[in-house]
Amino acid sequence: MATDLIQMKGIAKSYGPVTALDGVDFAVRENEIVGLLGDNGAGKSTLIKILSGTVTATRGDIFVRGQKAQIRNTTDAIALGIETIHQDSALVTQLSIARNLFLGREPTIGPGFLNRMDKRKMNEVAGRLLKEIGIKKDIPATTPISYLSGGERQAVSIARALHFDSDLIILDEPTNNLGVEETQGVLRFMRRARDTGHSLIFIAHNIHHVFQVVDRIVVLRRGKVVAEDVDPKQTTIEAVEELITGMAITQAA
Repeated sequence: MATDLIQMKGIAKSYGPVTALDGVDFAVRENEIVGLLGDNGAGKSTLIKILSGTVTATRGDIFVRGQKAQIRNTTDAIALGIETIHQDSALVTQLSIARNLFLGREPTIGPGFLNRMDKRKMNEVAGRLLKEIGIKKDIPATTPISYLSGGERQAVSIARALHFDSDLIILDEPTNNLGVEETQGVLRFMRRARDTGHSLIFIAHNIHHVFQVVDRIVVLRRGKVVAEDVDPKQTTIEAVEELITGMAITQAA
């Protein structure tokens, strides 16, 4: 049985009188894709922001491979092997594919204070990564991000996470506003990442996309977990929608 890569225990977050999360337990196992679902205001974004270091929990603990972790900012999260890919990809459109892949972590050559970016290495690695993640078009690594389609930009973000060997890749609405072919490309990248030893969290409003790729579904509603071990192969989209809206609870009552 797969072991937990990430454990979040008793996570709570309040904004004044508003409770965004109320004692949430959430785990991600080794080599799995977890679909994190919930309606607007369910707490998905807040939970992910806590895990990625952009928000601090009011209370609760986070464990990485069984060791208690302090995630105070995004630098802490990245150091723990947690990479987040947002809908807007957080890419600098004026810079090249290669520069974006290494942004803030550029390899250098030369001694001491005279060192400079190793652009040749950056371009070589970027070219290889684009092929590895399935980009079939011959796109030079020097191409500015602004020239890429939405799916290609997501591919660059995923390639960055894979290259820096992130253990957990969080994808926040990665298929939003993408065409059918580009969406399928992103889903293929996700499967490939899992199959090469990574774990992923997939947040999406499109449940059809979630069902195509995830191993397990967790549902949040009003800041609490209402389902944490839903097997997409053993349920239906309609049943999950009822969990999200609360209809399943109402019917049971």
